[in-house]
Amino acid sequence: MALVLGSGVLGLIIVRESYRPLLALFVVVVNTILSSIPSILALIGDTQTGALSIPHFTGDIVIRIDSLSAWFILIINFTSITGVIYGSGYLKAYSHLKVNRELHWIFYTLFHASMLWVCIFEHGVGFLISWELMSLSSLMLVIFEFQNKATLKAGINYMVQMHLSVVLLTLGFIWLYFITGSFGFSALAQMPLNNASVWVFILLFAGFAIKAGFIPFHSWLPHAHPAAPSHISGVMSGVIVKLGIYGILRIIMYLRYDWLLFGEVILILSLTTALYGIANAALKYDFKQMLAYCTIENVGIIGIGLGIGLIGIGNRDSTMAILGFSGALLHTLNHSLFKSLLFFGAGSVYQQTHTRNIEHLGGLIKKMPVTAVLFLIGAMAIGGVPPFNGFVSEFIIYKGLFKGLLSIQGISQSILLVLTITGLAIVGGMSLMTFTKTFGVIFLGNPRKELHHEPKESSFVMLLPQYLIVAAMFGVALAPGFFFSYALKVVTDAFPKTIPDVMGSMSPVIDNLSNIGLVSLVFMGLLVSVYGIRWLLIRKRDADPYETWGCGYIAPVKKAQYTGQSFTRSFGLLFRFMVKEKKSAEKFPKQRIYPESYRFSTNYIDLLERYLVIPLAKRLTFMLNYFQFIQNGQIQSYVLYGLFFIILIFLGTAFNLIH
Repeated sequence: MALVLGSGVLGLIIVRESYRPLLALFVVVVNTILSSIPSILALIGDTQTGALSIPHFTGDIVIRIDSLSAWFILIINFTSITGVIYGSGYLKAYSHLKVNRELHWIFYTLFHASMLWVCIFEHGVGFLISWELMSLSSLMLVIFEFQNKATLKAGINYMVQMHLSVVLLTLGFIWLYFITGSFGFSALAQMPLNNASVWVFILLFAGFAIKAGFIPFHSWLPHAHPAAPSHISGVMSGVIVKLGIYGILRIIMYLRYDWLLFGEVILILSLTTALYGIANAALKYDFKQMLAYCTIENVGIIGIGLGIGLIGIGNRDSTMAILGFSGALLHTLNHSLFKSLLFFGAGSVYQQTHTRNIEHLGGLIKKMPVTAVLFLIGAMAIGGVPPFNGFVSEFIIYKGLFKGLLSIQGISQSILLVLTITGLAIVGGMSLMTFTKTFGVIFLGNPRKELHHEPKESSFVMLLPQYLIVAAMFGVALAPGFFFSYALKVVTDAFPKTIPDVMGSMSPVIDNLSNIGLVSLVFMGLLVSVYGIRWLLIRKRDADPYETWGCGYIAPVKKAQYTGQSFTRSFGLLFRFMVKEKKSAEKFPKQRIYPESYRFSTNYIDLLERYLVIPLAKRLTFMLNYFQFIQNGQIQSYVLYGLFFIILIFLGTAFNLIH
């Protein structure tokens, strides 16, 4: 893969501009093939292992693709391919930014390869190098339009938080090395049962939680996604946050005690994340920012599955553990599909309208009917509506919750599971409301504001990856038992000692899922048949268009339509403890009895970002300003710094402090 990547980067530098998207696609496809073959072998058979020897540095770095790595590698590959196809059409509108596009495709190929390396390196040093490459390459993709100050600001915010993740992970691996003498993930199982071991898990979990987007580590998502090109937003939301989930799964594989405690903490954190994410998403006017908060919500749903799995292990309930972990894995797959579909649809809308504010849109279903239908499919899938794939994974998570509720004896755990079931149901209802508002305001009704040019349907190259995603979504929806069986293998391989191989006892669940797939197939068949018969009956009839009946009112005003604000106004008042409304209005003078014009605006702010993240960042900046004298621009000082560290290394080696 490294050879293909190096050759591809060199080719992207020297080939003509018109061939760069094709070459980037070729590099991604070749690396996809090279990584998918061992991944499929690991998923259907045994773990694929190898070693990379680096003498005098780290020794042998283990390269390992087990079923868990394989699951995420296949998700990465599919999403990356659809992203590069969509991006080749999306970036045609930026033909005036030649340097930006050249750098973009170089960093895209590096981004894809680094994500794969994250999943195959067992050694902590190799993992951290890959993690840093992934963070830096994704940063360069986010700031595609680096000439825009707002984009640069979002990129800096993303960079700071990603490097905070790297710092926490590095501290965790160093501490692991001092305890066990090894940087490998498997060394986590060798740690003694003491407080130091707990802190290693906490450091690693916090580092991965930042990448995944758990609150309060979520604030990079709502800024990075609107700033990035839409195909990058789709890949980041569909894949990069999932690598945080991958890291969390990788460390809890080796957890040997306190499963109940960690499970309860993750469950509470995840439920809060899901509720907080969807509550903010429901009130956003920027549809890409709304989708970013929906990513936070779905990360919370995945985390609920992880919490159920750990509680199941702690209670020695294998069925509950398998349902929790399998539901989390399936929702990871499903979210990568429908969220990239939604971001691609959002990108098509933005490219045709040049606005992300839903209050300026309306009636686009008449101009972009295919995009509207594809976006609607993604909206119903993310809301967990059958017969789409989102229903399958949420059904399994619900099943795990109810299984635990029926088998657990403790009152505290029962209350926690009841609250989780209630909260998850509320999250589902809020998600449906959010996308009803978004789809209705963007695609239905009439345009609320005159656009600079007439919107039209997206090009085929931008629609093709969306067709591929929908096909994959229907594959999961119609054959859920097939995908669940492989998720089950991942779980039993990851937890061989705590979760026995219970493939036989899971047969009723697989049969149940197969029945769900059959019912979904029948429903879709009936739907297609009804519309097919209707089309055959009316295809030769003349159609006379008329205006929609206005309830007797013959002078409709476009401004009188429902807006996103009016749709969610009551919701915002109900959840004002979680979301805060910020109003801006001109002062109304008392002497103006008959006012002419009046300006009033309202938006909702992220409470955690406003009252936690920003104050902490300001205090940290204030503290670091005292150390500005170190970076003084004088070469002599930098030479002294280097000499100082050389002396430190010499003394450490002389006194056997460094080996």
